[in-house]
Amino acid sequence: MAENFSDRWFFPLPRTHTGIPLGNGTMGALIWGSENVLKITLGRADLWDHRGGLEWKREMNLATLRRLLETGDEKSLREIFEQTTPTAGQPKRPSVLPIGRLELYLPEGKNLVSGQVEYFNGQVTVFAGEGKLLPVTFNLSLYQNLLVVQWAPELKPVKIAGRASWEFLSQYLSSISFTPPEFFSAEGVSGWVQKRPVDTPYCVAYQIKGCQLSVATAVAESPAEAVARAKTLFLKPEKKLASLRRKNSLWWKEYWSTAPVINLPNEKLQFIYRYGLYRFAGFTNPTGVPATLQGPWIEEYQMPPWSSDYHFNINVQLCYAPAYQAGKLQHLKPLFQMLWSWRNRLQHNAYLFCGIKDGYILPHAVDDRGISMGGFWTGTIDHGCTAWVAKMMYDYWLYGGEKDFLAEVAFPFMAGTMRVFEVMLKRRGKSWYLPVSVSPEYRGSSMNAWGANSSFQLACIHWLIEALVSACQALKQKINPLWLDIQKNLPRACVREKNGQKKIMLWEGTDLEESHRHHSHWAGLVPFDVIDLNDAYWRQVINNTYDWWWQLGMGLWTGWCIPWAAMIHARVGSPEIAEALIEYWQRLYTNQGYASLHDPLIYKRELVEKPVYRIGENTEVMQMDAAMAATAAVMDFLVHTRRGIHYLFSGAPESWREVSFKKIRTPGGFLVSAERIKNTTTRIEVTSLRNGTFRLASPWPEKTFLRTGQKKACFSGKFLSLSLPAGSTVILSGRPI
Repeated sequence: MAENFSDRWFFPLPRTHTGIPLGNGTMGALIWGSENVLKITLGRADLWDHRGGLEWKREMNLATLRRLLETGDEKSLREIFEQTTPTAGQPKRPSVLPIGRLELYLPEGKNLVSGQVEYFNGQVTVFAGEGKLLPVTFNLSLYQNLLVVQWAPELKPVKIAGRASWEFLSQYLSSISFTPPEFFSAEGVSGWVQKRPVDTPYCVAYQIKGCQLSVATAVAESPAEAVARAKTLFLKPEKKLASLRRKNSLWWKEYWSTAPVINLPNEKLQFIYRYGLYRFAGFTNPTGVPATLQGPWIEEYQMPPWSSDYHFNINVQLCYAPAYQAGKLQHLKPLFQMLWSWRNRLQHNAYLFCGIKDGYILPHAVDDRGISMGGFWTGTIDHGCTAWVAKMMYDYWLYGGEKDFLAEVAFPFMAGTMRVFEVMLKRRGKSWYLPVSVSPEYRGSSMNAWGANSSFQLACIHWLIEALVSACQALKQKINPLWLDIQKNLPRACVREKNGQKKIMLWEGTDLEESHRHHSHWAGLVPFDVIDLNDAYWRQVINNTYDWWWQLGMGLWTGWCIPWAAMIHARVGSPEIAEALIEYWQRLYTNQGYASLHDPLIYKRELVEKPVYRIGENTEVMQMDAAMAATAAVMDFLVHTRRGIHYLFSGAPESWREVSFKKIRTPGGFLVSAERIKNTTTRIEVTSLRNGTFRLASPWPEKTFLRTGQKKACFSGKFLSLSLPAGSTVILSGRPI
């Protein structure tokens, strides 16, 4: 897909997050600037200040929680479940730290003009000058935390300045016990070392040799060791740069060779997919650290919003969404390794919360050690976060077929997650119900932000049971009869009839009241897929829910919720809205550098002297979740599964006269390719990576013709079911093949 392909940016790129990104999963760079000043903002996803946060306490238990909620004891609730004021010199919660930037002052008149990302080798090239454009190239190693910049002799910088984040944040950093960085310049190497109050120091070091700048970052036990470690990364002979480029090119060649190829008549969506997969690589490189909200692209001028932490009530899930259909399952491994390393802590959380020793509870926002950020009681006790992570693990097995992972990690994690729900559930007559449940972020952390039978958590439970039963069958384990009893006697969603119409509620007694950013009451449809649209009852409930949801509008939405909404629209049969929403997201939730924003670009030109970027006081808030979700949504428009059945082109509007895709991976380990011309699907090709049954909602009204090798067959019916051995390929068509 990406052979010799690139996309272009145009200067000025006036702010950090308008910069062109480079990333290796741990270290990142943003290339931006204006006139003759080229700026390189450096970031790392693993530089934490680990102080602060909220350890699970004995008082944080289910019985106490229910009592405080039912009696309205807000003061006690917040004292127990939310963070107290930190002591002097301490931060309230852990945070990833900003690093700083380098500024290259090019010769007078050599102004920045344009830049491009070369997808086939990951190189960024910036062009400067008048008339004849001269290149500045940027190569970030995918294996080491080293950035190499080369320029044409005519562009040799007249000055290079290092600006540590302390320059922008000294007042705040000093208030939490940081000391100024130590700058150094000796033997041709310059940079700075930043000590951290409880964590080890980090170093930025840079060296100029001829027309080449090498920039390295390192962490070590002492400042001297950090500097020494950074120096070891510098390139010495010219041939080592060639080696770096060669290794990067081979990595990218492999990456693109196994990525799905799509051809859309909508260039905006085509770009979102292409650029999205590029960023996904730099965001989740398997040799790097698990992806946070911003990954390695941390601004230098402020502390990252929400600490650039791990948000498990949707954000991490969206950040990794492309991994599955794009077949980049290895990119999930660092995340799962981190999560599994927390299992003792998560078990301890469950023990304190509900008195069991074989459960897991994961709060919604944590640092890289699993410590809760605190300050949001509904998020802390939202057990749907744990279930959604369990789904990520199970989907890894479902798409990839790694049975050892299912047996050793995914199944134990799912079972431990379900154990907590088993305690949370209570009997009401013959039925089961959740007396205390929440819907992510709805009503914030107010005292009415809860109720019985949250549709979000009901969907989590039903998905868990279905997955556990399937896993037991795959692993030849006994199915817990309690799961089957709950499955039979617990509603799949909180449905209420009002004015003769049944629709899905947030929880008992609470309908959707606003254009809320978290479409959590839709979770039974997507992502958890426990509601069957082919069932007449649920189809009507979904229609009513959809009409009400659409009428409420999008005024309170954020960037990350729009691709999720687009997938909902595609599933219920509104591909035109699905397409328009992704275009809307790109227009209002990305800046001129295509960075993914949490808030819309709203300009109050007539009300203020200067344009502002949103209604409120915040400036740009960059998060990667929306961009990754949009990338996944494009693939989802082309093929997705519901209740084990493949549906093609559900998000492709009729105006797309020609559309095709190759080798999108689907659950069960299938690689699916298809083409549609003039609204008629002309050909489908399916390769099975392991033994399995491929189920398809046939796009043809009468017959389906099949060919595999020399074998031919003909089928009829709305749904097809094909048993495929590993390594086999079948071709399907509406005409004889």
